[in-house]
Amino acid sequence: MPDVMKTLLLNPPSFENFDGGASSRWPATREIESYWYPVWLTYPAGMIPGSRLLDASPHKVNWQQTVQICKDYEFLILFTSTVGLESDIKLIRKIKESNPSMKIAFVGPHGHIKPNETLMASEDIDFVTRGEFDHSVVEYAHGKPLSEIQGVSYRKEGKIVHNPERPQLHTEELDALPFATDIYKRDLEIERYNVPFLLHPYVSFYTTRGCPALCTFCMWPQTISGHAWRTRSTENVAREVKQALGHFPQMKEIFFDDDTFNIRKDRVIDLCGKFKPLKFQWSSTARVHSDYETIKAMADGGARLFIVGFESGDAQILKNIKKGATIEMARNFMKSCRKVGIRVHGDFIIGLPGETKETIQKTIEFAKELDCETIQVSLAHAMPGTELHDTMAAQGFLKVEALADSGGHQLPHIEYPHLPKAEMMAGVNRFYDEYYFRPKVVWRIVKEALWDSNERKRLYHEATEFLKLRAERLKWARQGGEDYKKPMISVPEVPSASAND
Repeated sequence: MPDVMKTLLLNPPSFENFDGGASSRWPATREIESYWYPVWLTYPAGMIPGSRLLDASPHKVNWQQTVQICKDYEFLILFTSTVGLESDIKLIRKIKESNPSMKIAFVGPHGHIKPNETLMASEDIDFVTRGEFDHSVVEYAHGKPLSEIQGVSYRKEGKIVHNPERPQLHTEELDALPFATDIYKRDLEIERYNVPFLLHPYVSFYTTRGCPALCTFCMWPQTISGHAWRTRSTENVAREVKQALGHFPQMKEIFFDDDTFNIRKDRVIDLCGKFKPLKFQWSSTARVHSDYETIKAMADGGARLFIVGFESGDAQILKNIKKGATIEMARNFMKSCRKVGIRVHGDFIIGLPGETKETIQKTIEFAKELDCETIQVSLAHAMPGTELHDTMAAQGFLKVEALADSGGHQLPHIEYPHLPKAEMMAGVNRFYDEYYFRPKVVWRIVKEALWDSNERKRLYHEATEFLKLRAERLKWARQGGEDYKKPMISVPEVPSASAND
């Protein structure tokens, strides 16, 4: 077997300040600049000797610098997204012009859902991966022929070949993977990563893969991670936590970026028992099904904040999207979190199937009742590969032919006969205004800023960006959704079909 190829793993600079999706669930240029870690790329990076992980956007590496860096490598593993694909295709053309012998693999959800279309988009792509790509790209870097690698698609004699599926990794194999935090220490600067509701600097990684929930809009479980819930052992997770605490003394908290961290009570309680003596702060995703005992155990184990997808205050909409949760469960969950002192960042979505003017207001009132510390309000986005995308396409509701504008910002692309996109955007603005401009919320935010100079600086920066965005949204809504930035990323007119779904 030949020597291992000199390999660069790239989260590309698809757009300026683009949070491209190597861990982000919604690939986009954020209205308030923020970045998630490229967790998926760290595992092969740790298994390929001499490799480098380049996360371009947060490290302010532009496309010209990326092309220059690629001159020193033989193999490029690029994590693409539906939103960034066209830009990434242009980038690899420049890379190939500069380094013609370089081999290029595209990894991530887009190639998994549309392997044929991705390969046909550019002859510069040597292969795409389907499903979990950890070992596929490692085997290629070590010299294994494409014909012998599971879970890849490539061209052969003018035709596209799809090799057999690669089995998903389970506990023993997940425990055998390198620690993501080792690669952060080697290749990244953790101060470059910020999320408004997390303490800065933070570090994030996964303790599980997959999610058994069936939410129709959620991309990862319907693409590369799947619905089968697979866990790392609690001992393995605790070891990485302990090591990360040593690697990054400046770190303020760890974020467990699982699709749903708290899916099984016994595992959560076991983990929290191992976390407690380590005396560190952490946050995680969470579903609203956890009981008080579980939430109390998480608080005792150092939990500070949960990101919770409440989505809607309308019971029928929750059924329409197969959320598997109820309004009453959300209320009880929030009461328990308040009781033990865990903060909640609530996610809400406008424009899901069944949305009306009345349900938008209903969700706003529900959010005010829950009274999370912070919220995020998104327009429904039907990413290719999701059930929501296929349903909206089949019913003719994908009216706007763009997922993003020319800067990578998300555009509203679902529109109903009774609910125009401009009205949904106006609903987002109204949601934020009614929620945050309540006196008790203003005081809650100001009170924290008074005692923390870093919080004051961050609050000023975020407030400035938010108010600028708010003004743009108001103008866009008043114009009826027209004359927005030039759309760049097209939306397929028909549902995607993939044998891998």
